[in-house]
Order: sequence, then structure tokens, then C-alpha cells
Amino acid sequence: MLLNLLVGIPVMLLCLLMQAYFVSLCLRQYVRFRKSRQGHDTQFLNAALLSLVMLLMLLGNFAQMAIWALLFWFLGEFGQFATALYHSGVNFATLGYGDIVMSETWRLLGPLEAANGILMFGVSTAVMTGAVMDIIKYQMAQGREH
Repeated sequence: MLLNLLVGIPVMLLCLLMQAYFVSLCLRQYVRFRKSRQGHDTQFLNAALLSLVMLLMLLGNFAQMAIWALLFWFLGEFGQFATALYHSGVNFATLGYGDIVMSETWRLLGPLEAANGILMFGVSTAVMTGAVMDIIKYQMAQGREH
């Protein structure tokens, strides 16, 4: 168990730093775009902006799944990276299919990744919600209903 924690916690910290980077990147680009389009926004541009935020956050989550998959592959749990990535995605998204399991030695890494994934999806949801709320607030300030 201790070995799992010693290996898993640094990966969780790496994922946390990566998520913080993606959040920072998203918010910086979002603010920059909103300022440049001040007064000239359209429903299409708002939808495109929200889609971009969602895409960047999903890419960040996918990159984290790939990091966990690399760890599983490096530890020799899976012969192919694609299998490790599938297993990582199931863990990260907290699906828990159970069709592929790791050896007893490293099995505790699955719940660690699931805890990491649920936290990171929560952060992604918060960023997307913040962007939606900002657009609603801006639209209301402009006196528009659409």
C-alpha cells in the first residue's frame, strides 16, 4: 500500500499542476478574447468561446489520463499502451467497469486515479460554469435576452 502511495501521489501532484496550467491557459485566453470582442459578441461567438473552453479542459483531462496510462505501462501492468489508456480512462472517469484489472501489487493506483479524476472533472466543470455565468452576466448587463 505504501508503495502505491509513493508512486501515485507524485502522479496526482503532476496532474494537479497540469490542470492548474490548463485552467490558467483557458481563463487567460477567455479574458483576452472577451476583452477584444467587447460590444461585438454574437450568439455564435459565445458558443464558439464556450466550446473552446470545454475542448481545452477535456484535452487537459485526456492528457492526465495519458500520464496515468504511461505509469501503468511503465510499471509493466499492460503490454500495450492502448490497453493502459483504456484502463486509465475507466479509472479517471470513475466508471469502474472491472473488465481489466491490475495486479495486486499496483491495484490501489486505480482508486487513486479515480480520486484524481473526479477532482479534475470538478475543476473542469467549475471553469466551464464560470465561463457560462460570465456570458450570462455580460448579456444581462447589455440588456439582451438572447
